[in-house]
Amino acid sequence: MATIEKTNLGIEPDVLKSIYQQMTRIRAVDKAIQSGLAAGKFMFTYWPMTGQECIPATISQLTDKKDYMITTYRGIHDQVAKGVDLEGLFAEALGREDGVNKGKGGSPHISDPASGSMVTTAIVGGGAPIANGLAISAKERGEDRVTIVNFGDGATSIGAMHEAMNLAGAWKLPVIFLCQNNQIGEYTPIPDYTASKNFAGRADALGFRGVILDGNNPAEFYNGMKEVIESVRAGNGPVFVEANTFRLGPHAGPGENTNVSKEDLDAAKERAPFENTRSLLVDAGICSEDELTAMEAAAGEEVDTAIAKAMESKVTPTEETLIDVFEDADCVPRRGHYPERADEGELPGETKEMALAEAILSAQTIAMAANPEVFILGEDVGDPHGGVFGTNRGLQTEHGKTRVRPTPIAETAIIGAAIGSSIAGMNPIAEIMFTDFLGVCLDQIVNHAAKQRYMSGSTTHAPMTIRVQAGGGMGGFGAQHSQSMEAWLLHSPGVKVLYPSNPVDAKGMLLSCIDDPDPCVIIESLMLLFTQKGEVPVGDYRIPLGVAKVVREGTDVTLISYGWELNMTLAAAGELEKQGISAEVIDLRSLVPIDYFRVLKSVKKTGRALVVHAAVEFCGFGAEIASTINEELWGDLKAPAIRLGAQYAPIAYSHEIEMNQVPNIGQIVERASALVKS
Repeated sequence: MATIEKTNLGIEPDVLKSIYQQMTRIRAVDKAIQSGLAAGKFMFTYWPMTGQECIPATISQLTDKKDYMITTYRGIHDQVAKGVDLEGLFAEALGREDGVNKGKGGSPHISDPASGSMVTTAIVGGGAPIANGLAISAKERGEDRVTIVNFGDGATSIGAMHEAMNLAGAWKLPVIFLCQNNQIGEYTPIPDYTASKNFAGRADALGFRGVILDGNNPAEFYNGMKEVIESVRAGNGPVFVEANTFRLGPHAGPGENTNVSKEDLDAAKERAPFENTRSLLVDAGICSEDELTAMEAAAGEEVDTAIAKAMESKVTPTEETLIDVFEDADCVPRRGHYPERADEGELPGETKEMALAEAILSAQTIAMAANPEVFILGEDVGDPHGGVFGTNRGLQTEHGKTRVRPTPIAETAIIGAAIGSSIAGMNPIAEIMFTDFLGVCLDQIVNHAAKQRYMSGSTTHAPMTIRVQAGGGMGGFGAQHSQSMEAWLLHSPGVKVLYPSNPVDAKGMLLSCIDDPDPCVIIESLMLLFTQKGEVPVGDYRIPLGVAKVVREGTDVTLISYGWELNMTLAAAGELEKQGISAEVIDLRSLVPIDYFRVLKSVKKTGRALVVHAAVEFCGFGAEIASTINEELWGDLKAPAIRLGAQYAPIAYSHEIEMNQVPNIGQIVERASALVKS
């Protein structure tokens, strides 16, 4: 091969050498993992990125630790180039306590803010909405950061990608959507899953720029990415980069790619960046064979040393099981652990009669005035309407469009942006109109917001608030706007769930949520927003999370409820009194953390318990509470604890059906009366 002049490379020789040096580290990591797995030296799940080394190695020369990165389960090469400590990386993959995330996330969930590696997701396409939130934080703080979110070509088929790209384009966010197009989505070649001629064109459709670069050519990729990063850093909005490369390995585990023909694989190896860059360095006279051999040996030694130290680390012990679910492990519900938490005591200062909607607005007004990093995002949240239900009215006028952000109709993008900005330290309030709509963005809530603290070993966490309305109990909204879906959330460790029944609690609990270190969902009953009024302190106060309240004392039976059904339950208690039955009523207020201390104390006194909720009775929260009461107080009970929930059917549009299928006053009275008389 003819000698290549250094000046004809299209890239500075020292930069090319540095790119290759990173590539040697990536290749050494890849070889060591595949060898170790094949030999049975260690066991963990691995998705090889062999052949894709040039992309992160080149980016490492254009970014630094202050720049944010999100990647995927196939992102070990991204982690290495970003600067994640190799010993911590291997210990994490091995599930050891010295892992970068205490061995709780493993290789598919690395989080290392020290290097700028913020989130690694094992959900295809799930990182893109979160990247927007990181970019929002950088833009609002005036920071000189770019956010790069890495994903494979397969992720371009996911709706989350479209939502994220649309939002980023609309808000001109400093984010780069980097598609490492390795020509195959898991096991399916591109022509079998899309008719698109390329992926970069999808950005054009959403109003921002897409570029196609050769991800195997360090000179072309360096120069192309340099221009892209400089443009995004300068505030020109997002860019979609399609970096064409090839995955030489299988979808998972060691070995070669068996999903393509031998001819195609051989052709891909001819274009592979590692070997070609090495040859280029020699042919251009930049490095000698001895220099490159020494460089590769040093990378191998670095990796061997990291693995040896990681193998010496202790396996993360079972004592860590409930640590990092929440900041405070006492918030984790578990059998036999029922802490007594202090209540709110006397509420301070001047009061004013407020409807529940006004109390919510008051809480947000106080929070936004106190903390410039509190912001609201959601569909139609801006003025003049201030949201579909008016709970934000006037806030955009007062604080501007960057602190009250009307979004596209895109629940996944909304929650993802809230997650990313909260991981960066902001305190977003994301509004989702109805609990039924949580299904649209459930992945972002339960797989990302709820699990981020745990998967990262508390290295990162998501102090965000989600406000959502429950539309049942009124009639006329139908099956897709009326259900009370708290059970979805309660079965997802890591998210706190609140369900106020009155304006005082709604304001105080919302203020507590906004300042809470963990993700909180506060469910607001639509039927109470304007009908439920009370005297509410005008200033700042907090209703502590995880503290129930006895709202009516009694001796014969304990009625336990929350949300709008609490008011039905109180009315039922009044009717029971006419029958000579003294009912104690407990407002749970907080579902997770739950206050079993006060619940069990009350039921021990009365000897009977009925749990009432608007959600479907089958597999509902009432079953959990009744079961716990029966287990803990069996010897003290006069009758088994029971529950009353909605009938097992979608909520009917018919007012008559809905008022019968969801617990009403008469049904509660009948059930409680039968319990007392049994």
